[in-house]
Amino acid sequence: MLLGLPADTAPRLLGGVLRVTFGGAAVAVRLTEVEAYHGKGVGDRPDLGSHARMGRTARNATMWGEPGHLYVYLSHGIHSCVNVVCGPEGQAGGILLRAGEIVEGAETAFARRAAARTPRDLARGPGRLGDAVGLRHPVHDGIDAVTGAVQAGATARLLLPTEPVEGIAAGPRVGVAGEAGTDAFPWRFWIAGDPTVSAFRWGRGAAPAP
Repeated sequence: MLLGLPADTAPRLLGGVLRVTFGGAAVAVRLTEVEAYHGKGVGDRPDLGSHARMGRTARNATMWGEPGHLYVYLSHGIHSCVNVVCGPEGQAGGILLRAGEIVEGAETAFARRAAARTPRDLARGPGRLGDAVGLRHPVHDGIDAVTGAVQAGATARLLLPTEPVEGIAAGPRVGVAGEAGTDAFPWRFWIAGDPTVSAFRWGRGAAPAP
């Protein structure tokens, strides 16, 4: 199920659950918002919003590996963001986990996300989601969410939904600059009306002319 193009596979993650155990505590998040990113040579057009747009590097190496592993990268030097690798090994692709509902381990998530005022805010945004579940760059980059193998004291398991979720919406990706953040790349998918979905904002040079 994770062998297709990221843009085709991403909606299938909605309603699925990522469960992470770290530091003796488990936190599970039900996914409500995701974004697809293609690597160099994947799909029918270049994705200039992708970390793998120029090819394989030390930073994005996990994106070129086996599907089901998690690409964990550092955003703004602070937040660890989590992506699910998909597509055949050797073809880079990732699905950013943008937001979700904490369905297990809320007390632990609140301890990690002291700024969160309500349960809705615990994983509302990719940096918040990464903080809440406890995955950290670089030690957890590449962790296997299929087998649940231990890596740097953590385990991760991705449980895909057994039935498709109703009410899926699609649109441009959040905060991606240039054409890659426009309607030409409607690769952000979310459960319409879910309160945990993050707020949308245009990236630099991506907003349509008034």
